[in-house]
Amino acid sequence: MPTGGGKSLCFQIPALAFEGLTIVVSPLIALMNDQVSALKQLGVKAEALHSNHSGNAQDAILQRVSNNEVKMLYVSPERLMTRPLLEFLRGQKISLIAIDEAHCVSVWGNDFRPDYVELGRLKEFFPTANTIALTATADAATQKDIIAQLRLKGDKKFLSSFERKNILTISRPGQKRIQQMAAFLKNKRDQSGIVYCLSRNGTEGVRDGLVKLGYKAEAYHAGLDAMKRSYIQKKFQDDEIQIICATIAFGMGIDKSNIRWVVHYNLPKNIEGYYQEIGRAGRDGEASETLLFYSWADKIKLQSFIDDSPAKIEFRKVQTVKLDRMWQFASSSDCRTNTILNYFDEYKNEPCGHCDNCLDPPPVIDGTRFTQMALSAIIRAEERVGLNTLVDILRGSYKQEIQAGGYQHLKTFGVGREIPFLNWTHYITQMINQGIIKLDVSDASRLKRTPLSDPILKGEQTVSLTEFKKDTKAVKVEKIKLNLDNLDFNDDLFSQLREWRAEEAATQGVPAFVIFHDKTLKLLAAAIPKTKRELLTIDGIGKVKMEKYGADILEILKS
Repeated sequence: MPTGGGKSLCFQIPALAFEGLTIVVSPLIALMNDQVSALKQLGVKAEALHSNHSGNAQDAILQRVSNNEVKMLYVSPERLMTRPLLEFLRGQKISLIAIDEAHCVSVWGNDFRPDYVELGRLKEFFPTANTIALTATADAATQKDIIAQLRLKGDKKFLSSFERKNILTISRPGQKRIQQMAAFLKNKRDQSGIVYCLSRNGTEGVRDGLVKLGYKAEAYHAGLDAMKRSYIQKKFQDDEIQIICATIAFGMGIDKSNIRWVVHYNLPKNIEGYYQEIGRAGRDGEASETLLFYSWADKIKLQSFIDDSPAKIEFRKVQTVKLDRMWQFASSSDCRTNTILNYFDEYKNEPCGHCDNCLDPPPVIDGTRFTQMALSAIIRAEERVGLNTLVDILRGSYKQEIQAGGYQHLKTFGVGREIPFLNWTHYITQMINQGIIKLDVSDASRLKRTPLSDPILKGEQTVSLTEFKKDTKAVKVEKIKLNLDNLDFNDDLFSQLREWRAEEAATQGVPAFVIFHDKTLKLLAAAIPKTKRELLTIDGIGKVKMEKYGADILEILKS
């Protein structure tokens, strides 16, 4: 159920109806404190256990629990799963366990937290307690994993629509952002809003820019002490500060209904997080607006965070796929609402009427034939291929992976060879955004059919796509300067790269130097870049070639 949709009522009302105690697992102190304060105002006996309480305060709360003077106990997952507290609660009558922000339990979710995984053991300690898991953002893979991780066997799943009809969504290239924001805020002088930034310095820089424009704005980030953050939060809630420039954690514990707009100053890392954050606008149901800025530099920086993370490779792969989907959403010419709904498996293909692409549609072509080709290839490949392999099948590539899978024998092999690789990628991405094709992150990012696929295959429905336009803007990355005359490079690696280049050239029917010059391959074999960002520092590799060949090159370098 989306942010502001009433998830809390789903456990607060049962908590009052049941005998005994309800445990509410929540990840943020601010969120717990706000809900407990609101419940106490209503006369509900609620308490929160967290690290900001002294030992004496915690003892007093547990004593009230023992005396049956508490109906709802809010607690963080890491605090709940300590042996002393579990043993104490085992002696109480626990009627209900509510796990809020349940996407945190899943590696597929937008905010995976290892502490949440331990919550699956609660069934061992409280076998008779009812359990409810709640989240605003969980795609099909995350929903399935939540059920598995929390051991909710045989239980029911309830989903409300993800569509927020009162929110207008706009996305713009991130150039002259402060000037664009000035135009966006021109008629919003008295409205409350949030600007989400990627870094602490970013929040302060944007704050300074807005103050110069005459707005009451403050920065909010983890570098401020708790007292200062609480002060800023209260001022915002009391409408004494109009704009908060914050890192992403801000807002999770805030029940402020009159936030009229949200700006993402930088590209978010995934659609789940983005959609949760824009949901902080318009919680009262009144018309609200959101503006998203995106740039290639944002994407490269976010990818470097993933690449440098100590997390397991499976998790990093999932995060990369989710970041790619976020980039596709931001730069998409399709209905933005439908892109999000289709991402969450709520398939819809009618214009929403409340996003920039629906209100000002770009010119389109009839893409029905392309879509039928792609769907037919997916079906004949038994839904076992990803996007790049699908394009290779359609273009008739004889790459090693194609031959290993026997895909060169499919009837659809080579049916779209006249369409360039990047054009196919552009078209298939739109098919995914429109919900015609599903990208299943829980199954190695393989492409699959959806409920919207069959009418198109049968010729009962047409598909509109936008034409591919090559991005001519250069990516500003400092290139490595090395002397080629005495360059120390790995000969074996250079040979492998030459072999790979020869295969690519043969597949495309072009001379090898068109793919890459020897100079570039030697630089690769000397510098051995580990990430896409580092690839861009190699002379001869720009944005387009990095997108087209980057994954293959990195795989060779890793081996």
